[in-house]
Amino acid sequence: MKRGRASSAALLLAWVGWSVLVAQQLADAWLHRAPLVVWLAYVVPLLIFLPGMLRDRLRSYIWLCFVCLLYFMRLVVSLFAEPGGALAIVGTTAVVTLFIAAMMYVRWRARELKAAAETPTVTGD
Repeated sequence: MKRGRASSAALLLAWVGWSVLVAQQLADAWLHRAPLVVWLAYVVPLLIFLPGMLRDRLRSYIWLCFVCLLYFMRLVVSLFAEPGGALAIVGTTAVVTLFIAAMMYVRWRARELKAAAETPTVTGD
């Protein structure tokens, strides 16, 4: 089924937010010379949702919103530790963008799917 204009924009913003957040987490781990376990702890929770996002599963986006809250808490603590830290600002912006865009995408896409399911299909007998 074709996506509407609003849900397509939200999906694009969600992907941008997700990509920037992954890049920010990798840069943060690299700059702090974190061990491999920390790299995995930063990135794996985001990568778990990649297959569901690629298959356009709304449940994956819903759970991604919950996981975003953990990243948001961590990034807010980083902002208080380093008030002018560019990496923390970028990460916080990315996680807020991802959360809002994914939440709105789920809402609008669910409405589209529900409307499509309620519309009777016409067959050419």
